[in-house]
Amino acid sequence: IDIYYAHFDDPSTSLADSIAAMSALVDAGKIRAIGISNYAPKRVAEWLDITEREGFHRPVALQPRYSLVERGIEQELVPLARTHEIGILPYYVLARGFLTGKYADGAVVDSPRAAAASAYLNPLGLRVLEALGQVAAAHGAQPASVALAWVAAQPGVTAPIASARRVDQLPALLAHVDLDLTDAELRLLSEASDPASIGS
Repeated sequence: IDIYYAHFDDPSTSLADSIAAMSALVDAGKIRAIGISNYAPKRVAEWLDITEREGFHRPVALQPRYSLVERGIEQELVPLARTHEIGILPYYVLARGFLTGKYADGAVVDSPRAAAASAYLNPLGLRVLEALGQVAAAHGAQPASVALAWVAAQPGVTAPIASARRVDQLPALLAHVDLDLTDAELRLLSEASDPASIGS
């Protein structure tokens, strides 16, 4: 296994024991590298302290939730990852499909994720969709491609993770690799998705 993730923090298990078990898997040749997902920044910092102190294999990847409508990792987790040279591979970068643009104008969407995605239909989400639409139109691209390209351009991000339920959804996901957003477009999207800017 290339990267084996500890996906959730288990408060009933010693963090040192979890790290030792993961490190032993590397020593045994069962996995190549360790990743951490859904751990609070404080716990990631503890993981790194224990790893250094005990000489365990250090994690190489973090997998947090991150998108234009969920930017909470920027305050603590991103600086921590960059300081320790850990790659960030975020998931839910399309916010359960919300950032594909299909939820604009109150459209009813037939999808298992529709209820969760519709939770983003608020002033911030609508503002993000408007900015996504502007940038997508300028490039003749899909909003999903732009949303992925924005995440990929953020400091510390190695690669965004996106999933498709149908084959016809793949082209928009793959297209982000060749989509070069300008500094002005990146700034527009960042400002539109800043919760502090709502009402300004």
